[in-house]
Amino acid sequence: MGILQYDPGSQERRAWNAGRKVGAKRALKPRQVWAVRFFLDQHHRVRDRALFDLAIDSKLRGCDIVKIKIGELVSGSQIRTRAIVVQQKTGRPVQFELMDDARASLLAWFDRRGGAIDDYAFPSRIDHADHLSTRQYARLVDEWVTGIGLRREEYGTHSLRRTKASIIYKATGNLRAVQILLGHTKIENTVRYLGVDVEDALTLAEGTEI
Repeated sequence: MGILQYDPGSQERRAWNAGRKVGAKRALKPRQVWAVRFFLDQHHRVRDRALFDLAIDSKLRGCDIVKIKIGELVSGSQIRTRAIVVQQKTGRPVQFELMDDARASLLAWFDRRGGAIDDYAFPSRIDHADHLSTRQYARLVDEWVTGIGLRREEYGTHSLRRTKASIIYKATGNLRAVQILLGHTKIENTVRYLGVDVEDALTLAEGTEI
């Protein structure tokens, strides 16, 4: 829809999305994942490294990441190899595997953080009894991606959710597996989710012989 010629104020009003990148955020590539890890380790950001690794492996939305409790990630004195979280958006449980890097960074963070199993894994800076806010999580992701030279307009918290899903789909082509891992109720949602980034689709197509 164009500017209404009979609305004299319309030419003065700035569009809500002016200067913003609209649409799905890019997934990180494997080399970018390692670049973020190196950046966080270099700056001794133990909490952020654990949060980043958990976000990549869990493929959870930001609202679910920030509300995870220590007891959902630990078993005794060890970090679980698999964890289950009930998604806030769907109310459905989703299971995910925690790889060696995530288990190591989470253990290092919990050793420093302390706390009980009913405490949030990543507490708020203002109220330690509360969890990290989704807004603060988004600000942290901005810092991480810009710290390795990426444009914050193209990446966000959803990039972390998409990253491992995109990597798994490129490696296997198994939409049903990705649907389960993301906790999507419909396969159509997974198709749209993976088909948003044209660059991803082209990269996948390059490796396919016909």
